[in-house]
Amino acid sequence: MTARLFPLNNETELLRKRRPRGLRFFFEPDMMEGMERAGGLAIRRRGNEVNMQQEDMRLGADGREAPDAAQIEQELRKKYRKNIWCKFTKAVREYELVQAGDKIAVCISGGKDSMLMAKLFQELKRHNKFAFEVVFLVMDPGYSPANRQQIEENAARLAVPVTIFESDIFSSVFHIENSPCYLCARMRRGYLYSKARELGCNKIALGHHYDDVIETILMGMLYGGQVQTMMPKLHSTNFEGMELIRPMYLIREEHIKAWRDNNGLCFLQCACRFTEACAAGGDKETASKRQEIKTLIRGLKKTNPFVESNIFKSVENVNLSTVIAYKQNGKKHHFLDRYDELGGDE
Repeated sequence: MTARLFPLNNETELLRKRRPRGLRFFFEPDMMEGMERAGGLAIRRRGNEVNMQQEDMRLGADGREAPDAAQIEQELRKKYRKNIWCKFTKAVREYELVQAGDKIAVCISGGKDSMLMAKLFQELKRHNKFAFEVVFLVMDPGYSPANRQQIEENAARLAVPVTIFESDIFSSVFHIENSPCYLCARMRRGYLYSKARELGCNKIALGHHYDDVIETILMGMLYGGQVQTMMPKLHSTNFEGMELIRPMYLIREEHIKAWRDNNGLCFLQCACRFTEACAAGGDKETASKRQEIKTLIRGLKKTNPFVESNIFKSVENVNLSTVIAYKQNGKKHHFLDRYDELGGDE
């Protein structure tokens, strides 16, 4: 038997994913039996009249009912405890990233990494083992209205109270032909340092993860002719008393993606006008060097499953007695400078 619906507000249909709130319908009496919940609607009966109120339900990027902020936080404590939460706290402890009295600007770009980092800092604050403060800082460098809205909606959904400020960086670098991405990154960091200091912060936190670290090591070797890594923390050279920390340092990107996808979250990929223009023009030669390195690592992993951890450990096990030269504090040191002091055979 088909139920006959008679909406009292002259609406003609009820869409499953975008239902008007508070529609009232009359059902025939024989259709009322057993109707308590349907498609995310709370049904309240008064005789033959049914008051259907949409629950506070959101749909994730995959169309499924999306968990709320409390559920996402609980999953970080349980489902993702080993691969995300414990890796985060290990980096905080091992590299001494957060200390009592710190006020940290957690910098949110709108991507998956920085949004997860914000939730992890909220969890760290909840444990309250020592006193520190956080500010969740978003810089709008010239996002499109749609991208700006997506960041704000994600922050609201994840219950992250963001502080947003604006700059014109995208407009400044859009017409730069040589290394616009490098210039943009430098300018963004400068603006973040400046705003963080204005807010009384002594540190900024960026969302670089484990995969960023190993990719940076290989990029330096293969494209820069140097051995260096992305450090877990740095003193700012231009903003005295400020530090940069990377608390996601030990978290694998695959686990960040799993967290994102399992929760039906949709974040910005790259909101840069330059890359958007390249994509619109169909320029397939603009693939980043970082993407090339990702592909290289995936290939190497097929024959050596430990390749990623070996790359990471390589910069922890540098033997200065076996390198031709190295730099320290801007000064180059050559092995011949202390050749007579070095040991014998390898």
